[in-house]
Amino acid sequence: MESTKCLIIGSGPAGYTAAIYTSRAGVNSILIEGLQTGGQLTQTTTIENFPGFPDGIDGFALMDNMRQQALHVGADIRPGLVTSIDLSKRPFVATLDGGGSIEAQTVIVATGASAKYLGLDDEKKYMGMGVSACATCDGFFYRKKVVAVVGGGDTACEEACYLSNLCSKVYMIVRKDHLRASAAMQKRVAERDNIEILFNTNTLGLVGENGVEGARLVRHKGTERQEEFEIAIDGFFLAIGHRPNTDFLAGQLALDDNGYILTQPHTTAASVDGVFAAGDVADPRYRQAVAAAGTGCRAALDAERWLAEQT
Repeated sequence: MESTKCLIIGSGPAGYTAAIYTSRAGVNSILIEGLQTGGQLTQTTTIENFPGFPDGIDGFALMDNMRQQALHVGADIRPGLVTSIDLSKRPFVATLDGGGSIEAQTVIVATGASAKYLGLDDEKKYMGMGVSACATCDGFFYRKKVVAVVGGGDTACEEACYLSNLCSKVYMIVRKDHLRASAAMQKRVAERDNIEILFNTNTLGLVGENGVEGARLVRHKGTERQEEFEIAIDGFFLAIGHRPNTDFLAGQLALDDNGYILTQPHTTAASVDGVFAAGDVADPRYRQAVAAAGTGCRAALDAERWLAEQT
């Protein structure tokens, strides 16, 4: 069985940054990239809020740059998927989808979180062409345009308010007859003149030639009051939550109520000694590339110090 000082699971900005730092520190480490090499950012078009790129940068290009930088400093990056890991004893043992396994003294979990979608074929069809799951990432491209936000919780309200500062009009598509958001968030939405809430409404599909141009909706679905209609929009934002990619951990780490890895205050240390978490898998609040990269740095430094303390 192959052994390493540090196993990094995940290849988004958190994982690649962790690999850069462990490699430069001379810590023998292996990074397993997972199902989506480069993570969610590879599905994003132009990124304009990552420092150092005044003209913006393509999401795939940014992640490839990070990967090449990690390789340049000696990182051992491998394709594959960690299907399970035994954290009950050290060294930890990770099982790979190809049937192999790796022993590791420390583990950095950087598997990210996946946005929840409605399950419509049109979401895939128009991904990057009007469909987004991150208003902070992509809202800039819809200045003075009309967009829709799906969801009725705090996240949806926050995204709608953010977009209302950029867009001429924001629809909120809410399947219930009320918002689930906190009173404070509901008040913020109510104060925005350019936000219109469509209650009791579900999305049937999206339309458009070279991108999203409209949404097909149904109000009071399944009742005698059911009616179908369309709205003209330029962007369609999903805000129905994210699901952290922690299933492979099989409940071995402490998680919050939504499945995000809990870390100790002011560190990236998880509930098992020698395990660290970085990026969106431990961040239900910010979910930004630059924030994820920062925690990847912190996790690598924490792992390096932890290893030094064991000798």
